[in-house]
Amino acid sequence: MTQAPTPTADTVRRLVRSLLGDGAVGAGGPDVRPAGAGCATWWVGSRHVLRLAPDRETSARLRREPRLRDLVRPHIGVAVPVAVAHGEWADGLAYTLDTRLSGGSAEEHDVSALGEADLATLLTGLREVPVRQAETLGVPRVGPRSLEALRRAAEGAAERLAAADEFDPARLHQLTPSATAQLAAQAGTAVLVHHDLKGEHLVVSPDGRVRGVLGWTHVVVGDPAEDIAGLALAVGSPAAVRAATLAGYAARPCLRGLWLARCDTVVRLAESLTGRDAGPLPLLRVQLRRAWEAILLERVTELREEDEEG
Repeated sequence: MTQAPTPTADTVRRLVRSLLGDGAVGAGGPDVRPAGAGCATWWVGSRHVLRLAPDRETSARLRREPRLRDLVRPHIGVAVPVAVAHGEWADGLAYTLDTRLSGGSAEEHDVSALGEADLATLLTGLREVPVRQAETLGVPRVGPRSLEALRRAAEGAAERLAAADEFDPARLHQLTPSATAQLAAQAGTAVLVHHDLKGEHLVVSPDGRVRGVLGWTHVVVGDPAEDIAGLALAVGSPAAVRAATLAGYAARPCLRGLWLARCDTVVRLAESLTGRDAGPLPLLRVQLRRAWEAILLERVTELREEDEEG
């Protein structure tokens, strides 16, 4: 397999100059800098973002993304980036130059009550996107995950976290085999799922409103509980469940999403501690805390138990 070239600042400057022209970038050339770790995403001035696919699989998703964003834009009630240009930056490797949405991320700003309403509009809109049109664009259909298999994996991971003094395995006892059976995904509920609603992909203003959503390369047709789970990691379980409820989702998908998030965070943190997950430990710990925040129903149950003991 041919090794993909590593993009440099000079590579990015030459590409951007060819796309925007000297008049747009100035005589000194465009101001470019990597956006985070790696060389796949670059800030271009204050108005654009350049993303460079490192392999052919990512290239296929990146080529699909501008058309997919055009499909979802009328439905979801929040902004998505607009593609200014797209093509290949190396043999068979795609790029897209997008407009940059103004605002921070959910890792920088807390989401307010109005922001939760924005998330509800997003979830409602994703459910309304015509599935056939999305599949025509190449969006894959993915079956729901087994919550029971995930529960068993989380039980083993929880024991390893307990040995590292990171997590109390007793917290998983709430999720029994019978509960996972009750929370199995129901047939005929597949919708368009963003499938990557992490904090860095939510554009949040300082007042807590959700102004936009990034990262549309992993979209699938599948289980809507996956997006509820993503929001639990990004903004906390109570806010995620409130947004999903506002979007019209009943208790089953809300609780399913909650437990997908909780089990995922336990497994990923355990794998990170053993070097099998590349996710940064501080962020994984924060996501675990968010996912395990008690929702209202659990808080009411805890109060009743305390009253009975008293």
